[in-house]
Amino acid sequence: MYIKLLQSVGMENKTNGSLEAKLVVENGQMPDPADWAVTDVVNYFKAAGFEDQATAFGNQEIDGKSLLLMTRNDVLTGLSIKLGPALKIYEYHVKPLQTQHLKSNANVS
Repeated sequence: MYIKLLQSVGMENKTNGSLEAKLVVENGQMPDPADWAVTDVVNYFKAAGFEDQATAFGNQEIDGKSLLLMTRNDVLTGLSIKLGPALKIYEYHVKPLQTQHLKSNANVS
């Protein structure tokens, strides 16, 4: 469902040298990661520049709900990926997705 949306991901250089993936969606909002299938998670990380590491999410069958439950330790040790990319994935992608999801759900209540 979101694979098509994930193909229009753009990259923005941040001042600290990280890259931030931005999803472009018709209504201007990113789709809720809780609704992502495993393939959506894999495609998100591929589009974000983590081609090699994206397969680890697929191998571990991480869907959107699982992604939102991941801790820093899960990403650093549970996926068997190198430390550098794992730190970037957690800090610049997983954690912001979790924060955005919580904010979106808080506004719905």
